[in-house]
Amino acid sequence: MLRLQNLSLRRGVKLLLDSASVTIHPGHRVGLVGANGCGKSSLFALLLGELTPDQGSASFPPGWIVAHVAQEVPDLDRSALDFVVDGDAELRAIETELALPDLDGHRLAELHGRFADIGGHGAQSRAAVLLNGLGFTDVDHDRSLREFSGGWRVRLQLARALMARSDMLLLDEPTNHLDLDAVFWLEGWLRAYRGTLLVISHDREFLDNVVQSICAFESSTLRMYAGGYSTFEKTRSEVLAHQQALYERQQRTICHLEAFVTRFRAKATKARQAQSRLKALERMEVVAQVQAASPFSFEFAEPGGFADPILTLEGVRAGYADKTVLSSIDLVVRPGARLGLLGRNGAGKSTLVRVLAGTLPALSGERRLGKDVRIGYFAQHQLEQLRADESPLQHMTRLDRAAREQDLRDYLGGFNFRGDGASAPVGPMSGGEKARLALALIVYTKPHLLLLDEPTNHLDMDMRNALTLALQSFTGAMILVSHDRSLLRATVDELWLVASGGVSPFDGDLDDYRAWLEKTVAGRVDAAGSIAADAASRKDQRRIEAQNRQRLAEVRKPLEKRLKHIESAMKRAEDALAALETRLAAPDMYDPAKKEELKSRLREQADLRAELEAHETEWLELQTQLETVSAELEVAP
Repeated sequence: MLRLQNLSLRRGVKLLLDSASVTIHPGHRVGLVGANGCGKSSLFALLLGELTPDQGSASFPPGWIVAHVAQEVPDLDRSALDFVVDGDAELRAIETELALPDLDGHRLAELHGRFADIGGHGAQSRAAVLLNGLGFTDVDHDRSLREFSGGWRVRLQLARALMARSDMLLLDEPTNHLDLDAVFWLEGWLRAYRGTLLVISHDREFLDNVVQSICAFESSTLRMYAGGYSTFEKTRSEVLAHQQALYERQQRTICHLEAFVTRFRAKATKARQAQSRLKALERMEVVAQVQAASPFSFEFAEPGGFADPILTLEGVRAGYADKTVLSSIDLVVRPGARLGLLGRNGAGKSTLVRVLAGTLPALSGERRLGKDVRIGYFAQHQLEQLRADESPLQHMTRLDRAAREQDLRDYLGGFNFRGDGASAPVGPMSGGEKARLALALIVYTKPHLLLLDEPTNHLDMDMRNALTLALQSFTGAMILVSHDRSLLRATVDELWLVASGGVSPFDGDLDDYRAWLEKTVAGRVDAAGSIAADAASRKDQRRIEAQNRQRLAEVRKPLEKRLKHIESAMKRAEDALAALETRLAAPDMYDPAKKEELKSRLREQADLRAELEAHETEWLELQTQLETVSAELEVAP
């Protein structure tokens, strides 16, 4: 298992973790959440041996293979397929040794046996499945890495990490640079993954569909929550509400005790009681007040003066040079339109948005823009357009030279560029900070039409929430391309499908689109069954899988029964603990006459907390076993 014990971690002078302790059991899938800069990526660096803790330890079995998405591409001349196969380090080591001359027969037999055991004969097939699932075509398999752009190289690194037969997989924002179809595929692959998964993500639906628990970075410590992100949000809000209620109750108690001390400290007959209350105040564990979490607050100003229609494409053919990507496009964008574009990778979504924005001329047909229409265009490469040597304030000043500096600073504050942050150069900023600035520049122009191509890449959860709220109240027209299903569901009214060289309305929702993808993508293979497919003939394989389903179903029943029992026990312990803590918060509990009762209550509190922790540990273990069994049942035909 992965165990973090009393872990403290700093980056420079900033304390990221302070005496944090967490245990993650083998095979468990955990989502790491928290604001940008809280230490999620630093924790990954610690687990990879790139950082050392300031205090405590992070440990897992020494034989574990840990896979992650590397940042550097070592050999640009290597083919995409070979590069992905390289992710299986043991396989490549065996192949290297088999190529040596003068191997003795015994060693040769050992190597061939091990090669077969680890699925070496199907390695290229496994790698091809990974590449196709992440959006690469068969033609791409033989292309060299140097032929791919930065976003596609990130996908190749992800495929290489998935290729490793790892015991623990660390993924940092894996859905960035992926289209929705690749996200769907990745979710299925990760649900079938048998190792321990730690994934950093700001995509709530992705987390809901993949992880079993959430590990939240809270006030320089870590706290585990059972369930996906939606469950975490609900539980977290309940915890914060309870904490605020305890804080308010404690403040009333403190005021009462302090008033007693102030009033009676000088009186000889009450001095002892006053001293007792002072000691009670000193011993009291202070409950922190709940602070507002999100630093972001912005909205789109009313653009005014709408043309109708805002933009029209008539008989447009779009593409590059002599390559046609889309043809016969007829599209009318009217005020208030809220369109979401769907389509497989490479179908032409970004091409269509560029034509709409006017940055890519149509090969034929007509594009008509309404009079005085302002377009706000956020492209996937938008961050590259920012000037690295200039500050957010300088970018804003160049946009509006007549504006007062304080007004621009106030505006940037809504995007969390405050104080020195508004004057610092853009170059060293994180991707999230640059994305926020790019959005701030667009919002300031008061656009009539918003064209957003994957705007949430690099944005954390708070900023995504702020963007969602701002788009919901936006009165102009909007066309959105995004793999963030929460954003799509919350902001668009109509879906359009870009497929087969054309653009047309899609009759359905995102769940229907997922079903459409599964039905139409030829040769779609579930990675969880790809290795086993080579092991036996189809007839024997069906018989074996039927037996496995029966066996797994039998295993599942007692697990579910025990899980229900544990959940009932946890509920009783939680209710008893809540009632006890309410009693302990009462002012009269600290009266000297109730000293023995207080001791008894505190012992009871410690016992209940220990009991609850034991139940939670067993619950996690049972849930892990049940999830594993359920996943195996899902992939069985």
